[in-house]
Amino acid sequence: MSSLRPDSADPRPAVTLAAGVCTDRGTRPQNEDAYLAEAPLFLVADGMGGHEDGRTASACVVEAFRHLVGRPWISVDDVRAAIDAADDAVHGLAGDGRAPGSTLAGVGVTEQDGFACWLVFNIGDSRVYRLGQDGDFEQLSIDHSHVQELVEAGELSPRSAKEHERRNVITRALGGGMPSRPDPDQWLLRIEEGDRMLVCSDGLTGEVTDQLIAATLLSVSNAQQATADLVAAAISAGGRDNVTVVVVDAVAVAGAPLATDPTREIDLDQLPPVDLDARTRPARRGQGGNT
Repeated sequence: MSSLRPDSADPRPAVTLAAGVCTDRGTRPQNEDAYLAEAPLFLVADGMGGHEDGRTASACVVEAFRHLVGRPWISVDDVRAAIDAADDAVHGLAGDGRAPGSTLAGVGVTEQDGFACWLVFNIGDSRVYRLGQDGDFEQLSIDHSHVQELVEAGELSPRSAKEHERRNVITRALGGGMPSRPDPDQWLLRIEEGDRMLVCSDGLTGEVTDQLIAATLLSVSNAQQATADLVAAAISAGGRDNVTVVVVDAVAVAGAPLATDPTREIDLDQLPPVDLDARTRPARRGQGGNT
């Protein structure tokens, strides 16, 4: 359990978190997923490029964020700088063969206008979900993938997308031979006591339905046990890919907002590239990779 507050005299809200993590290689010979699950940052990276290359790529991504562990808050600039460093590190792995790459999905704790907020970000097809205290379960991230583009264009149903032959082709990645630096999707969401956040690789969502994921998160109160149960469900369903699951619970949010009007909306102007009304920008069309 982690409690985040800069110091005892700081008037900003304190957030108490509980987290769990579980990973398995499934039927693959090696686990190319990597994760970081230490306050105030929780993320999953799914490596691509085959065996050692993929594993090294995802490890590079995690390492680029590790210096943020232990801070009371992270900022949008912190995440942007870590993504740029991760992209440089993964590009540095490229040799004469296929360029290794990695997806990235994560959630961190930040503060804006006196409110504790989730800072959610993703590149590729690893995902972030939120289960609210009211039981509302929603996918926050939108996949940067070929099949997601087909779904958005109305050419493919979400159900058919799970079995499409190109379901593993992604349109944004760190490294992976992408011609330009990847642009992450980002969101700011006010933290509500009782929130449960899920960050996972596609080894979970490729095997397990959202309905089963939600039911597990609703019925298993312990974060660590919830991650173990979800990974076990993915393995039981076939386990055709590496699977990594991180669950983060907002156990308590204490402290009065600094804002004079606590009902006003959070100022999201510090995220100018992101169309927050549309929740995410559409995936950039271009060269893809497989995860």
